[in-house]
Order: sequence, then C-alpha cells, then structure tokens
Amino acid sequence: MVSSSHEAMHRIFQHDPGLFSRVSHFLGVDVPTPVKATVLPTDLTDTRPVERRVDTLLRLETAEQGAFLLAVEAQGKKVPNKPADWAYYTAHLWTKYRLPTALLVVCQDHATARWAQQPVCSGPPQLPTLTLTPLVAGPHNMPVITDPEEARADLVLASLAAITHAADTAVNEILKALSTALRGIPEDIADPIVEFTAQGLGNGPAEHLWRNLVAVDLSFYKSSISEEIRDEGRAQGLEQGLEQGHVQRAAEDVLLVLEQRGLEVSDEVRGRITGCGDAELLRAWLVRAVVVSEAEEIFEGE
Repeated sequence: MVSSSHEAMHRIFQHDPGLFSRVSHFLGVDVPTPVKATVLPTDLTDTRPVERRVDTLLRLETAEQGAFLLAVEAQGKKVPNKPADWAYYTAHLWTKYRLPTALLVVCQDHATARWAQQPVCSGPPQLPTLTLTPLVAGPHNMPVITDPEEARADLVLASLAAITHAADTAVNEILKALSTALRGIPEDIADPIVEFTAQGLGNGPAEHLWRNLVAVDLSFYKSSISEEIRDEGRAQGLEQGLEQGHVQRAAEDVLLVLEQRGLEVSDEVRGRITGCGDAELLRAWLVRAVVVSEAEEIFEGE
C-alpha cells in the first residue's frame, strides 16, 4: 500500500511544478524556471500485460530550453530492481513523447539517496548501451531552512525540506520555522503546505511535533488536517480543558515537544511535568514548549 509520505514526496511537484527549477540548484544543475507546466498521465503501460506507473509526470516548458518531461519518483528504501524500472520509464517516455526526459528521485534517508544516485548501465561493462543517472533530492542536498523569513519566501521548498529531512534532527528546527512562516498566510496557500508536510513526514516523531505546532501556532486554519489535529486535541483534552484521564498523555506531549526540539530535560523538569495534575497548567506548558530556548523556561511566571 502506498503511504502518505510516498505520495507527498512526488505530488508536491504537481502542486508547484516550478519547484523543480528551484530544487535543481541544490542538485548541481541549472534548470530554467518553466513558463508552462502540464501534469501528464502517469500510466506507462504498453500493449504487453505489464503495468508500470511513474509517480508524477510533468511536461515543463522553459523559455531557454523549450519543453521537456520530468518524471518524479518517491523512493523510501533500496529496491534492487527499481533502477531497471526507472530506465524503462525514461526510455518509454522519450519514445512516446519524443521529448528530452529527466528523472528526479526524492528520498528521506542518506543510504537510499546514495544508492539511488549511482549510475546504472543496461549493458555489460564494455557495452554501456543505456546509462541511467537520476537526479536525487534528499537529506544530503536539500536545504535546512530554519529561518522563518526564508521559509516564508518559498513555502513549498520549505515543506520539501522538512519532508526530505524527516529522519534528521534538523527537521525540528525546519518545522518550527515553517509553522512560524505560515502565520498570517491566506488559507488557500497555507492549507496545501500544512497537508503536504503532515503527509510527507510519515508516522515518526517529526509528524507528532508538526501536529502540535499546527495545533498551537495555526489554530485559525480550517484545512482537513488542521481540523483533524484539533479534533485529536479536543479528544485528548488539549484544546478545551483536559479531562483527568488524559493528563498523563498531555504530560507526555509536553516532554515530547521539548525533546524533539533538542532541549535538555533534567530529571527535575521531567518529574515536575509528569507529576502535574493541573489540566490548564499542562496546556500552558505545551504552548510554551514550542518556543522556549531552555526546558526550564516553561515554568516562568508560575
């Protein structure tokens, strides 16, 4: 079954086809900004009973280089036979559309990125008839955007940065910058960013942090993911007063936010949080945990 993280890694390029030209700078190439972009069918099945589908397929047109195809593949792990599929995709597309064809592979871990960017030849060593050399975007070359102003300048790139760094500790600062940058952004622009980021992060600690940031920083948004997050918050008592049965979970949320932000949590701080039975106080500590520079600062004014 295709995961939401897999979908977000390639569909974000459908949402903003110009993102590829901005990403290419980090990949060591210079692709002009497209003046026109068309999302094409992804089904590459031919007359044989074999079905092959590329994740996202775009037809981009630039003033400098004319039209070309961009196939975007989201790759979550090493799959030995995948390079052969990629070679089929590019050769088939080149033949079908008679247009230059590029392949971009988006990864979320260093090992998969290193594997994906290795050139693969279809022939024996002395006869490299067809050589596949994908462009790879991953944690090794995507920017770490921790400045809210930089994130605000290109929200889609900041979202992709968070997605590709989902397994790195750097993702915490990226997510904080992105949530701050989204404040005051019109909902029709912010909603897709919130959605793509939540889906792309998968089910790890970063996704939980993003949900907390959205619940606290972006409570005014009405997107489906925002509503889902707030529904969860209400169910857990974090939006409109904590019920007694959810106090322990609330304390765990406060600790999780502090730890995922890389802050040192002393035994004294941990004991005070886990020993607290005051619903409203835990709610206040959760809000402060998002922005403080030291864990002890959540208690200021108490």
